[in-house]
Amino acid sequence: MNAAPPADLAAAATFGRPLAGWRLKAYAIIFEADTRAGRAFDLALVGLILASVAVVMLDSVASLHAQWGGVFTVLEWGFTALFTLEYLLRLACVQQPWRYARSFFGVVDLLAIAPTYLALLFPALHALIDVRVLRLLRIFRILKLAAYVSEYRALGQALWATRRKIAVFLGFVLLVTLVMGTLMYVVEGPANGFTSVPVSVYWAITTMTTVGFGDITPKTDLGRLIASTMMLLGWGTLAVPTGIVSAEIAARRGPAEVTTRTCPACLSEGHLSSARFCRDCGQPLPRHQRDA
Repeated sequence: MNAAPPADLAAAATFGRPLAGWRLKAYAIIFEADTRAGRAFDLALVGLILASVAVVMLDSVASLHAQWGGVFTVLEWGFTALFTLEYLLRLACVQQPWRYARSFFGVVDLLAIAPTYLALLFPALHALIDVRVLRLLRIFRILKLAAYVSEYRALGQALWATRRKIAVFLGFVLLVTLVMGTLMYVVEGPANGFTSVPVSVYWAITTMTTVGFGDITPKTDLGRLIASTMMLLGWGTLAVPTGIVSAEIAARRGPAEVTTRTCPACLSEGHLSSARFCRDCGQPLPRHQRDA
């Protein structure tokens, strides 16, 4: 008679697929990277992602496509088959596959494989759009890399925590560009290329962001003074949000141990190795699998 499953797994089983047998092993390998198998899987997947994106980029070069188009097609189908298998395994080993399918990385996983099948199943699409547009969607594979770098999560958390400060700052920048653009429209006028307030605001945005295309330039002394002020203010548009986010990242940096533990119920990541319950949904966590 089989032994009863651990209490945490039994409780979590009520929320979706039971994590037992090969599903539990697959889950530890695919969603966590604290074991040799998990690290090997992640490194192999990163290599496949980079290789597939390189194939898409090379295939977009006309001369290379004419000479190696057949090879690129075979490689693309090989990558698609591997990513499809990975996607199905992810759905099979999580407790709530529909929740994962609707998550950010679940959508990215689907976008990474869908264009190949769409171009095959609907060849008539070429009458409406160029099928190459579908092929460009495969670049979403590069977004899958974010799942394997903890710094992405730290940066995302810092941006989310400082969203109000950044929103206030962007509102101030928008106000300045609107006022200065309107002022330049009054000072320079249509004779010097400032034909309307929206065009003048466009000039103010390109000047404040230090892009300065040069398609519109002030001709009067007062206009050049305003432009100089805008250029100096442009330095602040780069320094202020960078300082806000950097300060938040520094404040969040601590001695907490970083792991890749993932909650099987809500798919929240980064739990401590000693954690017994998910910090977001409160569900029991499986035993942490880790080796050197």
